[in-house]
Amino acid sequence: MKFDVSFLQPRLEQIPVYAAAAEAFGFDGFWVAETSSDPFLNLALAAEHTSKLALGTAIAVAFPRSPAILAYTAWDLQRFSRGRFVLGLGPQVKAHNVLRFGIKWEKPVKKMRETIEAIRAFWDCWQNGTRLDYVGEFFKLALMTPFFDPGPIDYPPPPIYIAAVNEQMLRLAGSHCDGVHIHALHSASYLRDVAMPIIESGLAHNGKKRSDFSVNTAVFVIPTNDPAEARAAEDHVRQQLSFYMSTPSYKPVLAHHGWGDVSDRLGQMARAGEWEAMKRLITDEMLDTFAVTGRWGQLPEIIHARYGDLLDRVSYYLPFEPGGHDTGWRNTIDGFKRVNHG
Repeated sequence: MKFDVSFLQPRLEQIPVYAAAAEAFGFDGFWVAETSSDPFLNLALAAEHTSKLALGTAIAVAFPRSPAILAYTAWDLQRFSRGRFVLGLGPQVKAHNVLRFGIKWEKPVKKMRETIEAIRAFWDCWQNGTRLDYVGEFFKLALMTPFFDPGPIDYPPPPIYIAAVNEQMLRLAGSHCDGVHIHALHSASYLRDVAMPIIESGLAHNGKKRSDFSVNTAVFVIPTNDPAEARAAEDHVRQQLSFYMSTPSYKPVLAHHGWGDVSDRLGQMARAGEWEAMKRLITDEMLDTFAVTGRWGQLPEIIHARYGDLLDRVSYYLPFEPGGHDTGWRNTIDGFKRVNHG
């Protein structure tokens, strides 16, 4: 199990220091989300200041960008990082596509499939000289002249991962992608009993094996080394859980545990702006189901025991900042090395 670091709200001016520190600490990968900053710009800086870290978007919002734009950007980053880039894509939800990005919301599963296929058509054209000729419902691509062809690179094409929650997107991840980003609001039981069988059906559909595929997630953690910090971390996790649990997209995860009614109630409270009160609906049982609690050095063993071989890569849903909790992060990294070699 690889141990990575994730940045939900990166700032360009921080990336050189943070990326270099992450590599020095011994993290395996460096993921950047698309929230309030462009993830590709951040990863270009990270590539410049590292040499070993895997670098990826977790995730970049797919539909506001054309397949061509995504293909060119990923190709550049794969070349510049010397083969360390992973293109992680997600559909986002309808409201953000329509009201923030100003685009139509159209058949997201089919559009994501075509986006992936079209990106790979560009890469095949550039790497192998194959004529660009992709025809789908959303994209018809047939023009690539030498002036606009970046040419081959000395590395394999970037792996493509997608974020997936519902059945159709999970199956698409298995059939068409190299990996999947599972949202932090999950449980080991949901992964084992619901998500993985669907992913494996997608893998089987295209004759792929589980070993050809990477399952990645972030995990809510509550380090308990310092009691006061542990209480603050628990309060923050309850708040985050209540926010995500109020979103209809994640209701299947809650329904799996018999908490669908809580999702409905939290949705009502969110629409009423009762943000502070929402966390009081998060019971200790829910906290134990969706978060991992323990001392920094114990967390890797607890995570390994909970997930076993379900996960290939994991990060903490916890900000990494050089100079803050350095000992804790090092203890965690050492802990993952022990469980991986034990």
